[in-house]
Amino acid sequence: MTTTSEQWTIGSILTWTGQYFREKGISNPRLDAEVLLSHILGKSRLHLYVNFDQPLEARELAAFREVVKKRAQRVPVAYITGYKEFMGLDFIVNPHVLIPRPDTEILAEYAASRLAQTVNPCIADIGTGSGAILISLLHKLAAAAGIAVDISGDALKVAQQNAVRHGVESRLQCKQGDLFAPLDGQTFDAVVANPPYIVAAEVDNLEPEVRCEPHLALSGGKDGLDFYRRIIKDGAACLKPQGFMALEVGMGQARPVADLAAQSPRLRMTEILKDYGGIERVVILALSE
Repeated sequence: MTTTSEQWTIGSILTWTGQYFREKGISNPRLDAEVLLSHILGKSRLHLYVNFDQPLEARELAAFREVVKKRAQRVPVAYITGYKEFMGLDFIVNPHVLIPRPDTEILAEYAASRLAQTVNPCIADIGTGSGAILISLLHKLAAAAGIAVDISGDALKVAQQNAVRHGVESRLQCKQGDLFAPLDGQTFDAVVANPPYIVAAEVDNLEPEVRCEPHLALSGGKDGLDFYRRIIKDGAACLKPQGFMALEVGMGQARPVADLAAQSPRLRMTEILKDYGGIERVVILALSE
């Protein structure tokens, strides 16, 4: 790629970059090219489509070249732009936090719908990362408040930034610690979590982009279920009588997690939600009657 502005328009640079990303084995080459160019230009992707013939300035080309280089090294697009959309909101992300996935919206949408009729709902988000789940819920539920827990102080800084960004900081507390330890015996209408669930031996075989994400947020131990065992063992004490837990799980893990709940004297599985691809993705637990 040269940097002579006369040689490159929006259309030609997108075509070139899409092909370059394809050669590098990137899954969505054209989309990534558009997102990155939109980021550099500060314009929408629609703007790109209606301005294909617009020439790029030398400074724009230089900046774009740098982000293309990072993406070719398989740095995730969200870490390059610094943002990821979730539940219609833009969340700040960096390598200290997991990048929010669309499938996690299944969990957030369920929790929002179920809590909509609860008076002043209180929510705990265990392993909050960027805070995407809890902040989305607080944004939708004006009367809700919550506690975001993470073992990583760096992750909690990101969550706090996102809380301020979306105007919910007065209703959110960030607490550092391991799972339920920082909650000091409080009880909640909902406990939500997207814990690490990748089998430890498989982490090194993940896509390069995923391996850029924090290891703490990926590895779920020998069988991927370590955190579910702990959450199910200790989580019941954090639920109000009519409360529920919503846990995201990996492919093929919903039934094993439900079985873990069946072995608990205090919890029961009430339903399993499928994601957009038809995969069982979220396990809902409640207190045993």
